[in-house]
Amino acid sequence: MKRLLFSFCTLCTGFSVFSQSTNTNKIMEKNNTVTISNKNPKALFDPTPFAFSHATTNEVEGNYVFVSGQSGGEDLKHNLSKDFRTQVSYSLKNLETVLADYGLGVKDVLKITILIVDHDQEKLKIWTEEMHKTWKNHQFPASTLIPVPRLALDGMLIEVDAVAFIKK
Repeated sequence: MKRLLFSFCTLCTGFSVFSQSTNTNKIMEKNNTVTISNKNPKALFDPTPFAFSHATTNEVEGNYVFVSGQSGGEDLKHNLSKDFRTQVSYSLKNLETVLADYGLGVKDVLKITILIVDHDQEKLKIWTEEMHKTWKNHQFPASTLIPVPRLALDGMLIEVDAVAFIKK
């Protein structure tokens, strides 16, 4: 019983220490956008150079906005460039267009998922550079990048979906 009690106390102490060793950045907005808290625990590597946060949450009442995967398609005909950077740029612009329809911006995104065809380190570098251009405040959403062999349309090299939050 003493061993169980000691283990429980050690576990609680560990949680207490861990919960106090996080780097939290809060974005406070006064309009219809949300307060987002980004957490990057000091016990983990700093992900900001790679354009993401380990975790994000919101701190107010509101609604989630689930944005379907946005490709790098240009214009109303959805033309796809053969250039990866161009598609990345347009996928982020398309994401911003959907968010704007709700009165939101990239600062309101809690989570993104990126699908990249034939992913490699050069494509990761391009993605990261474009994320830094789009998220100018460097308060990045939680993020998952998934390498894939192909996407829905021939020539589609990237797809980005997102979960954003709009406060009531």
